[in-house]
Amino acid sequence: MSALARHLPRPASETPAPAISAPRQVPAVWLALLATPVAASANSPVLILPDMAGSLGIRTSTATWLVTVFAWAMAVGTPLMAGLLRRRGLGVTLRLGAALIVAGTAVIAVTPWLPLAMAGRAAQAAGGAGLITAAMSLAGSVRRMGVITAGFGTLGAVGPLLGSALADAVSWRASLAVGAVALLALPAVARRADLSAPRASTPFDGRGAALLVLTATALVLIPRHPLPAVAASLATAALLALHVRSHPTGFVPLALLRTRTFVLSALLACTFATSYFTLLFTVPQLLRDRTDWSTATIGTGQLVALLVGSALSMALAAASARLGRPRVLALLLTVGALAPLTAVLTPWAPPLLLVAALAVFTTSAGQATLAVYATQAAPTDQRPTAIGLFNLCYQLGGAFGPAIAALITLGA
Repeated sequence: MSALARHLPRPASETPAPAISAPRQVPAVWLALLATPVAASANSPVLILPDMAGSLGIRTSTATWLVTVFAWAMAVGTPLMAGLLRRRGLGVTLRLGAALIVAGTAVIAVTPWLPLAMAGRAAQAAGGAGLITAAMSLAGSVRRMGVITAGFGTLGAVGPLLGSALADAVSWRASLAVGAVALLALPAVARRADLSAPRASTPFDGRGAALLVLTATALVLIPRHPLPAVAASLATAALLALHVRSHPTGFVPLALLRTRTFVLSALLACTFATSYFTLLFTVPQLLRDRTDWSTATIGTGQLVALLVGSALSMALAAASARLGRPRVLALLLTVGALAPLTAVLTPWAPPLLLVAALAVFTTSAGQATLAVYATQAAPTDQRPTAIGLFNLCYQLGGAFGPAIAALITLGA
């Protein structure tokens, strides 16, 4: 059994006998610190896209590529990091994630060109994906997962205002470096977690990994280049499906795709994330258009709304066992539908802040509960892969959302 699988939730029938000593749990606060700063880094450009564009000498709509490439790298980096974790263990995954964050932050600090800035953002995101994968693999319960995902919502809420403040006080480049705060958690996690490599591992399915990356890349590009991206995604998905049939235990296991709870959980996570990230970038622009509020006022209002939604998501994650799965899913679906409907139908500005709270509540609570549902439903030997593919679907929503927001508010 891999190092990742030992930390994932088990059904009661598979729980080891009490006589077997379990590894020490890493406190949830350290897992949150390890995983969540990347959310602040992802959302820090929300209010400063014009500043970034002016510094790089490009249009604001073009600057949104820095957001899209970050989400793309998070999306494709998550299953790749999960595969690395399964094959090489937690120690290698943490070291590589930290190295990528440091390298990407250094590039962002000095580059005057958009392509290099995009490369730096991609490195930051891939490194963050490794740290998130490691943290979520060590969570082990909906309650502890809820601390992590509520942290995503909280840091994501702080991100826009923090990014604006750092841009005003230092530079927009400093606002893109906040993800490096996650490195502070590494010593505490390393002391308590099992960093050893697995005793045995299946051969790496390079073709399956490459086809998955190509499919995810094509999907990310659909909002910007619909026709060619749809064609490319259909072609690569077909090739991936053929590969999965001929290699059923490869990088994308066939048994996992036949697990209904996993598939539905992953699709819901992608839907909730797409809605959240679309609204996260759209609401500030709508408030600028409908009010005379300053950027600071808009950022503060959105911050309060997102913090409230994140706190409520943690409460739902803690109560999910008592409520039961049907009630939790019904609540998530209802609130998830209310958020975009309110944004479309309301003629007033204040309810737009309620939209932000509803959206972050849905995606944070949904990620916490659905991630555990998905991994518990997966075959035991596929749980490391399950968490990587589940997070891929969530991160695809993080890629779709900003691009859709750009089409809505920037005419890109």
